[in-house]
This record gives sequence, C-alpha cells and structure tokens, in this order.
Amino acid sequence: MQTTVTFKNLNPSKHYKAYVCDKLDRFDKLLDNPAEANIVLSVEKLRHIAEINLIGDRLNINAKEENSDMHAAIDLVLDKLKKQLKKNKQKIRNRRSGSKESNRNKSISRESTTYPEDSEKQIMVQNIEYKPMDIEEAVMQMNLISDYFLVFTNSLTDRVNVLYRRSDGDYGLIQPNA
Repeated sequence: MQTTVTFKNLNPSKHYKAYVCDKLDRFDKLLDNPAEANIVLSVEKLRHIAEINLIGDRLNINAKEENSDMHAAIDLVLDKLKKQLKKNKQKIRNRRSGSKESNRNKSISRESTTYPEDSEKQIMVQNIEYKPMDIEEAVMQMNLISDYFLVFTNSLTDRVNVLYRRSDGDYGLIQPNA
C-alpha cells in the first residue's frame, strides 16, 4: 500500500509515521486491489487529530478521529477505517450474491407499501419501461422530459443504465461494472 503521511502543527516524527504505516499494512488483506492511503496527523491546541483517506479501485473511505493522545487517535481512526472496510466488503458480497433474475426484470410493478401503523411513511413504486438507446440519445430524451432521472438500456453494452440530472445542471451516468 502506498502511504503518504502529512504532519500539521506537529514536528515530523519517524515514530508516528512507522506506527501508522505498520498498522495500515495489516489492512492489505482486507483490500482486493492496491490502494493509496493519505494520512494527516495534526495538533490543534490540546487535540491530536488523525485523519486517513483510503483511495483504491472503486473505493474511497475517509475516517477522522481526535483524542488527547496521538497514539489513541491513530488507534481510533484505524478501528473506524477497519469497520468501514468490512462494511464495504460485505456490501460488495451482497451485491454479487444477488439474484441474476432480478437484474433482468424489465418492469417494476406499481404498488404502495405502508410501514407499521405508528408510521405514516409510504413507498411508492413506479412502473417504468425503458428502451435500448445510446448515451447521446438518452441525454436528448433527458432534455425533453422534466424528470430528474432516466432509466434506459445502453445499446452498446445491453445493460441497464441510469442517467440523472445533477444539482449543477450537468448529467451523471450510473452504469453497472462489467
């Protein structure tokens, strides 16, 4: 794992750098692909702050902790990072083990589901139909409709994609991995 350690308001210490790097090397078994770790160790008055940004293939995890002791802050942020990594790995496992048939279903039934009696929330499911088109055609369709998203089958990959309108006015595309 490639690591970068930055010190803010703290004298650079080989001890802290070695301590963090040794602990981070244990995370390699949790990662499928090589990752890059950016570590920031800082001191603000009496607070010792440890922040780690872990960036990898389809992975971006941030963790930040503070304590009165730098070693404790590092241990806390590493624990938080480990929990997030395990949670992320479990999500990936759950997605991969999902039914293939559900991905092929081309329509969604319209129904209203109600939570228990004490709750007033409802889930409205809409029936949509999507047709094969390329991304440029989907953008043109998006310009014609006033919805925030458009579900379509990408004619190049034959997979379901979602084109959505971002808050800055541009478009975003959600597509499944190969």
